[in-house]
Amino acid sequence: MSPSDLSNQVITQVGIVVRDIEATAAAYADVFGVPVPGISVTAPKEDSHVRYRGGETDARAKLAFFRLGQVSIELIEPVGEPSTWAEHLAAHGEGVHHIAFRVEGMDETIAYLEGKGLELVQRGDFTGGCYAYLDGSGPLKVILELLASRK
Repeated sequence: MSPSDLSNQVITQVGIVVRDIEATAAAYADVFGVPVPGISVTAPKEDSHVRYRGGETDARAKLAFFRLGQVSIELIEPVGEPSTWAEHLAAHGEGVHHIAFRVEGMDETIAYLEGKGLELVQRGDFTGGCYAYLDGSGPLKVILELLASRK
């Protein structure tokens, strides 16, 4: 086990791409018996520094989180393109997009996963941290998201 592998990291989230976040959030809330969560929109590229497949993008997303114990379900509605979310929705329709891990050492973990054949497809910042999506859809049948806090 190396410090950059995922064997001792915490799974924190399952991301699901949807076409209509308001309707889907209401359906989840009804089934789970919880309130409908607030819906937020990711920051513009000037603040998020989002890069998709190596280039800048104006893409954003509407997000809603259902916090269920140690794992959250994140609903994602793409706003604009290109992005991993819009690409997934066009290619596969609505459904599971990623499994997210909290990590220490973002760059080292990315390098480790790239060494395993996963491609970095999107990376950006959010308030208090940063994220990266690596395409594991071939060998793992799902994208992996890495989340790191700013210290």
